[in-house]
This record gives sequence, structure tokens and C-alpha cells, in this order.
Amino acid sequence: MVALNRLLGAAVTLCVGALAMPSAKLISGTTSAMLYFTRFGYMNPKVLNPQSGALLSEETVRNSIMDFQAFAGLNLTGVLDEETLEVMNLPRCGVKDKVGFGTNARRKRYALQGSRWRVKTITYRITKYPQGLLKNDVDREIAAAFQVWEDVTDLQFQRASSGKVHIEVRFEKGEHGDGDPFDGPGGTLAHAYFPIYGGDAHFDDSEVWTLRSNRGTNLFQVAAHEFGHSLGLSHSDVRSSLMAPFYRGYESSFELDQDDIKGIQALYGKKTTRPTPATQPPTSVAGGGSSSGGGESGGILCRDASIDAIVTLSDKKTYVFKGSQYWELTDKGVAAGYPRSISSDWEGLPSNIDAAFTWSNGNTYFFKDDNYWRFNGKTGTSGYPKKISKGFAGVPNNIDAAFVWSGNGKIYFFKDSQYWRFDPTQRPPVRESYPKPVSNWENLPDNIDDALQYSNGYTYFFKDGQYWRFNDRAFRVDTAEPNFPRPAGYWWFGCPASGSQMSAVHKNPVYAPLSSNDNEDDTLDADGSDGSDDDFNNQMPKMGGSQSLGYQANQQDPDKNAASGQTLPASLLSILLALLPSLLLKL
Repeated sequence: MVALNRLLGAAVTLCVGALAMPSAKLISGTTSAMLYFTRFGYMNPKVLNPQSGALLSEETVRNSIMDFQAFAGLNLTGVLDEETLEVMNLPRCGVKDKVGFGTNARRKRYALQGSRWRVKTITYRITKYPQGLLKNDVDREIAAAFQVWEDVTDLQFQRASSGKVHIEVRFEKGEHGDGDPFDGPGGTLAHAYFPIYGGDAHFDDSEVWTLRSNRGTNLFQVAAHEFGHSLGLSHSDVRSSLMAPFYRGYESSFELDQDDIKGIQALYGKKTTRPTPATQPPTSVAGGGSSSGGGESGGILCRDASIDAIVTLSDKKTYVFKGSQYWELTDKGVAAGYPRSISSDWEGLPSNIDAAFTWSNGNTYFFKDDNYWRFNGKTGTSGYPKKISKGFAGVPNNIDAAFVWSGNGKIYFFKDSQYWRFDPTQRPPVRESYPKPVSNWENLPDNIDDALQYSNGYTYFFKDGQYWRFNDRAFRVDTAEPNFPRPAGYWWFGCPASGSQMSAVHKNPVYAPLSSNDNEDDTLDADGSDGSDDDFNNQMPKMGGSQSLGYQANQQDPDKNAASGQTLPASLLSILLALLPSLLLKL
């Protein structure tokens, strides 16, 4: 204990000075220092909870101090010396410096939190203004702070006066509803949410916010820092960077550090158009929404994110169908120029389709009622529609969803609370043991709208404007914080949202690779695709190997999972398949 006390050092009372008004709760000794380290990610919070059983060892304390010193660019003494306490008492951002604790000090560079916005036009709204400043002045400073990031990327920021927006900005005191209360003058100046949690930015209204003055706290610089978090940047350990966590005081000639520029461009790419001065405010708009998020503000997909069907074609483009319209999805949301009319671009395809999937020969199959259509790209095949009972024997009419599952390369059809597995290499293609309950697919709901299989090991299920991410390897709905389901409009279609109210997790879809096989035979149709009375002909592509859609041999079968009530370890299943490859087609 003597060594530990010596490590922590004597209590030191410091004055922050002219940077900002001093906080009423200075970091001055053991308890306040440990609270600081746990709050900002340098120490496991369990060590301060007596019921956790965690030990506050000398090594734990020393490592936490040295992690902080390394991040702040101080001498690595491992003790709470005066220099360390002085930096700890600087006014700062309330966002954690480190994601997690106990990690090795990283090299000096920007840090990415891991999420970003999927659109290029981001809306914001100031819902509560600070005391002591004119509203027009605040509007101008906030706009200039956003412009800092617009100058080095192709992002555009638009201020809205009402409606839902991507980023909500407000000035609050003390506890303000997010569980992270402000501490009065000095200390924590502001905090912001990463895109994954909505992007909102909150500023402590107890601070003396000033404009272009060495007095008080400069609003422009703090806002530009917080909006870096709103865009996906974590704190940087480069002291000259804007994204360093500590407030440096007013800088009359402000410029982004190269570290900041590299960080934001790693998320959103380099600027391709000429930048405008950072002091010029963005154009104000009269409503929320983004140009790519379902079209105009309050577009169809943003008002109601439920869909009829979603499918990825052989060219790796993904389309969403709803009513008589369709949209192309990109990694940023919805492509420009959408929605478009189904009848205009997909000749012969009806509105209000039920489901769709793409097979390994490059053909896409659309289903509605008791019929189905075959397309190659957006070109329909003559002789369609055909009856589902003829081309997909054993599959019911009026299905909810259809997709090729990466677990075994077979086609699955969902309807109400049941599903069918369709294997074109087997006769009959649907076994007598079907249908089976959807509950075999752990934690999936009944009556889904459609499903989409990616090559990233996940299948996405959609229902009533929400989606579930299904882990094909573990064979269950993926576990993450927050839990699924999550809002499809927000993360898939680029719709605006009310910031911190959106606790949805960012996904990175990877389009499933499809075979480039140009075989003209309809390998799925029971009639041989050419009007003959044959059942399945001999030109079927073999399941598995390079021709199957995203096949992975160590994945599980939903029917095997239901029979056992457990999930087989991937390594065990791989061994079994290696020893008995003939069993592969029997799963």
C-alpha cells in the first residue's frame, strides 16, 4: 500500500488559468484520478466496484497512468506527478480517449471509431441555443464548424429548422437526459455521439461560450471537434490535431492538422470539388432528410421503410422493390435518381412483388402470387411468367421471402411461420419433411418481408421497416449492442433520424459474389426451362465448390440445428466434412 500511495503521488490543486473557468471538481488525488481514468477509457470500471472482485493493483494503476501519459504526450513516469495532473485538469471533450481499456499505447495518429454516415448530405438542427449569445451568431459558428469537415471531403451539411435530422445540436446544463451529465464550468465542455449512436452533439451551457476571443471557451473550435466525433472520428493522440481531447484555447488562425484530414478522408474519401472557406455557413433548408435517403425529405422509404423485396443481381447491384417503384442501394444509401418505375425498367415485371433471389447462373427470379418471372439483369426472359408449381415444385404460392443461403448453397422460401428448402440437385427438390417452422432459425420472426444473403457471412432479414442480421456461421441472429432488430431506413436507405434516439449499429454490407456463368438453360425450372415436360434436366449446376453462391463448408444446416437443439462447432463440422465429403449434399 505504501508503494501504491507513492505511485499515486500527493494531492495537487491546480488552476486551469485563462483557458476557461475552472471546474468545481478538480483532479487532485487518488479517488478523482481513478474516476477520471475509468471515465475516459484508461481503466476497467470494475476496479472501482467492490462487488466485482477486481483488484486495484499497483500494476493496474501504473499502466493506467502511463497509458494516459502516452496519449497526452507526457513523460512516462507512471506516477501522478504535477505535469500529469495539470493535463488531467484541462478543459476537455467528454468522449472517451480510448475504446476499451488495458490496450497497449498506440502510435501517434488519428483514430476511427468504426462507424460512419452512409450518405454525403447530412442534415443538422440546433434545438436549444446557449445563453449569452445571439441566435444568428450561434448559427454562423456552428455552420463554420461543419464547414471545416466539408472543406476536405465531399460531405455537405444542411441546417434544418424543423423535422428529423441526422445530427441534433443543443446546449444543456448538468443532467440532460443522456446519462452523461455536465459538470459545470471547466471540466467537460461538450460531448457527441458517433454515427453508430446517432451523431448528436451536446454542449455544456454552464461554459462561457465566446466568439473570436481569448476569453471564455471558443464555440467554433469546440464545435468543430465535437462534429468530428459526430462523423466517426475518435480522439487523436497527436497534440496539434483538432481531435486531441484537450481544449487548447482560442486560435485566431485555425487550420486542420494533417492528422485530422487523413482521419476524415479515411472515412469519407478526399475532396473532389473545390472547397469553400470554413467561415461560410451552409445554406439553410426548411426540412430534414437527405437527397439520397429515399429521395426528397420524407421520401417513401423514409416514411415507411417496409419493403416488398430486396435482391442483389449478378452485376453486384442491390435493388429494393416497393409497390410500383424500385431503388438502387449503394454503400452510402440510395443511389441518385431513384425511385424509378418498375414497369419502365423491368419490362413485364409486375408491381407489388413478393420476393426475389439470384441464382449462380446469373439469372434472377421474381415471385408474385402463384407466378414467377426470370430476368437476366433487367431483361426478362420470353415465355414468362410461369407457375410456381411447375418451375419450383413443392414451393407454395404467395411466398414472403426467397434467398440462397451461404450455409449450404440451397434456396430457402419463407411463408408465414414456415419455410421450405429447395435443392435443384435432388428429386423431388423439396423433401417430404417440409415445411418446417421458422423458429428453427433462432430469434427470427414470422411473416418476414424478404431476405438477402451477403458473402460476409450474414443473411439480412427484413420485416416492417426493421432488419435482423443473421450469423450464418453461428446460425442465430447476431449478438451486438444494441440488439436486433434495427431500423432499415436509417442504415440501409440513408434516412435522417433523431440523433441519439437511434441506437442502431452500423453494418458494412459486402455484395455477394455471383457466378459469371452465362448458361441459358433455366436450371431451376422443373420443366427444363424450354417448355418440355421433363422434371429437372441433367444441366443442373453442381452444388458446392466455386459454382455455388457463397458456399462455406463449415456452416450449419437449419434442419440439423433444429434436430439437435444446438449449434455444432465450426471446427468439428469441418473435420466431419473433410472425412465424409459425400455427406455434403445430404445436409
